[in-house]
Amino acid sequence: MATIETILFDMGNVLLDFSHERLCRQVGELCGLSAVEVCRLLFDSGLEAEFEQGRVTDRELHDRFERESQRSIEFESLLHAVSDIFEAKAEMFPLIEALDERGYRLVLLSNTNCAHFRHVRKNFEVLGRFDAFVLSHEVGAMKPAAAIFAAAVAVAGCPPEQCFYTDDIPEYVAAGRAYGLDAEVFTTAAALRKQLQQRGVLQEPGP
Repeated sequence: MATIETILFDMGNVLLDFSHERLCRQVGELCGLSAVEVCRLLFDSGLEAEFEQGRVTDRELHDRFERESQRSIEFESLLHAVSDIFEAKAEMFPLIEALDERGYRLVLLSNTNCAHFRHVRKNFEVLGRFDAFVLSHEVGAMKPAAAIFAAAVAVAGCPPEQCFYTDDIPEYVAAGRAYGLDAEVFTTAAALRKQLQQRGVLQEPGP
């Protein structure tokens, strides 16, 4: 087993919990639509996926949503309703701190959009521990596409086999392994800690 030098973390449901249902409810309350209708306009239409791949800007998202919903919505209010959907996974923060203090390179590898990432950086200090961010809206590709894993390895500073990657979506973990990463599906902070201990990244607990 190769020595791990860099650790790649997914963001949603790994570092932070999030809810698309909450997003749709909040946007619906803002503009007088049902959550189901908001879901259709943002997700089923593919607009949100375009946003996460950087194919539309936040202004373009706002304008298209206004046009398709036939509602007039204040720009910042819409972005807040779309973005205020995250909650801290407090059990992850001590683990991130321990890895940072031991000198591991920490890289965020996330399918996310510019509004979500701005909100998270402003409201959650844990990202201050990270050395680099590989974001779908900047790369122009989303997991499980090979292009985003190539971008992650490019900033990792080591070969893919010396990168450990964790994500809650098995399909993305499989894609990471296909790219040469040492990868495991995320379930809990305790399980992740054990996976890292098995690789010599963290010390095994004493008797």
